[in-house]
Amino acid sequence: MFEQLANVLIYQIGGLSPSSPLGASLHFFVMDTAKIFVMLIIIIYIMGLFRTLLSPEKVREYIRGRSKALARTLAIILGAVTPFCSCSSVPLFIGFVEAGIPLGVTFSFLIASPMINEVAVVLLLGILGWKLTLLYVIAGLTVAYIGGVAMERFHPEKWVEPYVWKIQMGQIVQPAVDTSLRGRHEFAKSEVQDIVRRIWLWVLIGVGVGAMFHGYFPESWIESLSDKDNLLAVPMAVILGVPLYSNAVGVIPLAEAMLIKGVAIGTTLALMMSIAAISLPELLILRKVIRLPGLLLFVSILTVSIISVGWAFNFLGGYL
Repeated sequence: MFEQLANVLIYQIGGLSPSSPLGASLHFFVMDTAKIFVMLIIIIYIMGLFRTLLSPEKVREYIRGRSKALARTLAIILGAVTPFCSCSSVPLFIGFVEAGIPLGVTFSFLIASPMINEVAVVLLLGILGWKLTLLYVIAGLTVAYIGGVAMERFHPEKWVEPYVWKIQMGQIVQPAVDTSLRGRHEFAKSEVQDIVRRIWLWVLIGVGVGAMFHGYFPESWIESLSDKDNLLAVPMAVILGVPLYSNAVGVIPLAEAMLIKGVAIGTTLALMMSIAAISLPELLILRKVIRLPGLLLFVSILTVSIISVGWAFNFLGGYL
């Protein structure tokens, strides 16, 4: 349906050739924009209904008092399935600290939550298929686990802002949600409006970059990224992704274009993870509760972990 729409608008009405860079780029842009926004509205509504059943306080209570290994596993799983974005980082961080949850476990949750975005996972499944989706989830879980363990080794408590330790749990109150059927519907609808309003521009930017990549990127540069034996390809992708801001949803079109062009799977995953997990807004929000040395360590550990995962998947690419 979406491809037919793009065919009519770009090739029939627009008169552009599928073999021209402009035609290929605009066709990609129209098809992916329509596909992503339709899926976004449906998925965000469903996840809005889910969010009325699972609050940040419930997440915290699931983890409180568990053994460290079990707490980390629960934190990563809950981070992967809960619909919390970077804007929730500060209250979640404070709530976890107040509940006595180890900071290494907290960091694992904070890595998993934006990286394994449930909306992005469903979009990945619909756009790129189950194999890449499974690889992305496995990579995200791995980075969340490694990152949390590594942060814990450096005893990050010394970098937490002093005021965090003084805040009482009662001061962090989440607004109550009307649990009636109509109330859940209204909440889910408001989630659609709020999230789409906040990310629509980044989706368009992501689709636009993917479209430009699809139609115009030099073949020589693509060939260098396509070589799974090129050890510099993954660090290049991560360095490119770290300063960019998007979310896991916005970067999917770029990943699609890269894979279509033949870019190695590990390189593509590394770019996706670096953009989703080390986004500028989340770092700015986390800076409110973590001092700069801790934040820089957090970014460094994630960068090294993502590069390692990218290399591993490039190495295994021939067997996948």
